[in-house]
Amino acid sequence: MKDLSGQTAFVTGAASGIGLGIATALSQAGVKVMLCDIEEEALKKAVADLKTRTNADVDAVKADVSLKSELQAAADATVARYGKIHILVNNAGVGGGGVYGDWTDGGWSWVLGVNLMAVIWGFEIFGPLIEAHGEGGQVVSTASVSGLIAGPTPAYDVSKYGVVALSEGMRGVLAPRKIGVSVLCPGIIRTQILSSRRNVPQRFAGAVGNPPPKEGPRAEFIKALQGRIDTGIDPLYVGELVREAIENDWPYIFTDTEHEPFIDQRFAAIKQGFDRIRGRTPRR
Repeated sequence: MKDLSGQTAFVTGAASGIGLGIATALSQAGVKVMLCDIEEEALKKAVADLKTRTNADVDAVKADVSLKSELQAAADATVARYGKIHILVNNAGVGGGGVYGDWTDGGWSWVLGVNLMAVIWGFEIFGPLIEAHGEGGQVVSTASVSGLIAGPTPAYDVSKYGVVALSEGMRGVLAPRKIGVSVLCPGIIRTQILSSRRNVPQRFAGAVGNPPPKEGPRAEFIKALQGRIDTGIDPLYVGELVREAIENDWPYIFTDTEHEPFIDQRFAAIKQGFDRIRGRTPRR
């Protein structure tokens, strides 16, 4: 997809952060963009700002992507508005779910619903729409470096590992159908990820676990992380990387090399697992 001008993209979680950065970069390249988000007022503002700054052909649809019916309705609205869809960006994501000893079924359901099930449904709903016009396309799904190196946030990490695995598997499946697949594994980006609880749907109200503590070691860790996020990488820079990745069908998109040593350590530990049993003959 070397020339993106005139193509149509659907971007979830597009009202702020990485999603807005991607929507902006694509619109600057002449792509028609349908922005999708659960935050209606932020969504309206994002569209208005984009139209003012870029004179782009952009529109918006509100949806809770953790509900398949709402994602389907958003796809229908995009086809009704633009006719075709070439690029799907499964970007919507939330942090949370609770730590060990404090997690809840509701927390897991919410995080997995937004971060993983919405990506699965994205492939299911939008893949055939991209195939139908025969012009080719691209699916980009936002995981995280936490999709390659797990930390202390199990629901988030599991969801992001799932996005990586799904993207790797679907790349081979969709390539013969002229659809490229990329997985975005960003590092520390200037987003509102730590305030994800603002978007907890009513059906999960009171069921996603306790809010972060205001005192103690975990509170200090969150405060330090927030400080890093506040000075993190510009989401528009991430959007520009994604645009380049779509143009060149990159399988993996990273935003920086900060976490590369930790990923190398994980791969080295996996390799050691094979080395320990090398030369042994398995019983049959």
